[in-house]
Formats: sequence, structure tokens, C-alpha cells
Amino acid sequence: MLIDIPAYRTVDIRHIVLDYNGTVAKDGKVKAGALALMRELCGLFSVYVLTADTFGTVKEELEGSQIVVKILQTQDHSAEKARFVDDLGANLCAAVGNGNNDMQMLSHAALGIAVVGDEGCSTKAILASDLVCGGIEEALELFLHPKRLVATLRR
Repeated sequence: MLIDIPAYRTVDIRHIVLDYNGTVAKDGKVKAGALALMRELCGLFSVYVLTADTFGTVKEELEGSQIVVKILQTQDHSAEKARFVDDLGANLCAAVGNGNNDMQMLSHAALGIAVVGDEGCSTKAILASDLVCGGIEEALELFLHPKRLVATLRR
């Protein structure tokens, strides 16, 4: 999806990379509305969820979807998430997260979206992002209604 944001930048988003706990899930359970939106986005983008899987529920929660789950393997989740975005091609990625460990992936991605959810959002994630949303549903809907991105980010 090519989005021209006047006096800001043109982005060509092909991949959406999502943090799991605190962003699309609360206490290991996918938030209401988020799963349906993520499934809809799979028809337009490659959708990835990156997680340490703290609660051990991610595979069960996303079972039967086309969402690709990546369980983090290193002790440095910040760098691992950023590397994942870089390996996909950061210029083709949107990243969505809420924590300190999302800061690098948000800043590397062509479009970084911080989400203020039930866990809140770290100020470092906010400062590394292009845009802040009040919840995951609002963030995911931006990709279905890209003129919302233009309205918010144009200068």
C-alpha cells in the first residue's frame, strides 16, 4: 500500500509488525476486535507478531490465522525486534508497539505507531514513533483507512 503523506513522506507498506502483550493482547489474550482486524489485514499485508510469549498463549490465540508468529529468542528483545524489521526491509514495514523494547523497531520502520493500551505506553516508544493511537483497534484501522494517516501526519 503506497501512501503519500504531503510534506511528510511517501510510505510503501507491505508488512505490519506487531508487538503482542500490551499491544494486541492483555495478559496473553488477544484484545476484542484486534484479531478480526489483523485477519482482515492479512489479505492486504504480511502480518507478523513478535513476542517473548510470556503467558504461553500466542500460538493458541492466533491459531487458524495467516498471522506469522515469531517467538523472540535472545535476551535483547529490542535489538531482535529491530533486526526483524530490518530483515523484512524497514522501508516496507509499519511497526506497532507500546514498550521500551519496541522503541528500536518503531524508529527503524517506515511507519512507527505507538499504542497506549491497558498497560500504558512507554515515553521512549512514543518518542520513537510517528503516531500514537489510543488503542490497537484504532491503530489497525489506519491501514484499512489510510487517509486517516494522511490527515494526521501531513504538515
